[in-house]
Amino acid sequence: MAAPSHLLPEMVTRIAKPVLDFALPTRCPSCGVIVDGADRFCIDCWSQLEHLDQGCHQCGVPLATPAGDGVICGACLADPPPFDTMRAAVRYGDVERTIALRLKYGGRIGLARLIAGSMQRHMDELEHAPIVPVPLHRGRLWRRGFNQSALIARALAGEDRGRLHLNALERTRATPYLRAMGAKERAKTVRGAFAVNPRHRDALDGKAVVLVDDVYTSGATASACAKALKKAGAAEVHVRCWARVCTAEEADY
Repeated sequence: MAAPSHLLPEMVTRIAKPVLDFALPTRCPSCGVIVDGADRFCIDCWSQLEHLDQGCHQCGVPLATPAGDGVICGACLADPPPFDTMRAAVRYGDVERTIALRLKYGGRIGLARLIAGSMQRHMDELEHAPIVPVPLHRGRLWRRGFNQSALIARALAGEDRGRLHLNALERTRATPYLRAMGAKERAKTVRGAFAVNPRHRDALDGKAVVLVDDVYTSGATASACAKALKKAGAAEVHVRCWARVCTAEEADY
């Protein structure tokens, strides 16, 4: 007797999955060795990840001594950034760099889901906040074909697409790559380079907004975006990203 039609997709999946798993086994997204599930690192690569959970309440930088909730670092006390909080899932290192570059330049867009999953623990109390990715200039977007921050933002929003505002921020002018620049030069380069799309102002006005990026380096881009969001009426801006550079010596991204 033939199976009911509504059971056919499930049966096909059950039969095909072992074949696909054998022919195309899931691999560690960093080193490529076979692992036992999607979006998982091997033990060696996982052990190299430095998860960031405690630090400055505002900028999230790890502190030399353990700090309680609400502690602000000296840099933020002296010169408060325009965003309210910044949190990264992991510290920028060799494995984290590999993941970021494979997503950004290698076209491994599925890594956005892995990255978003690791960022979820920093989304407490922001479950319903509008999510806005750091934008690319249209020329760079055309050449690359996608915005890695938008892919992460989409994965972070999950099924709640109503809170996703992919085009809320616009890069009003093209800027050169920041990789070889110091912190002051980065800040000068991106100053005034972002603006909020007028069609999204009402959705952001008076709200706590989540600003999503892949890697936080000097904070120049996040600060410029936060200023634009607050100028347009956002009450708070909370930066969330995959990895953050913690010392100047690590800034090669």
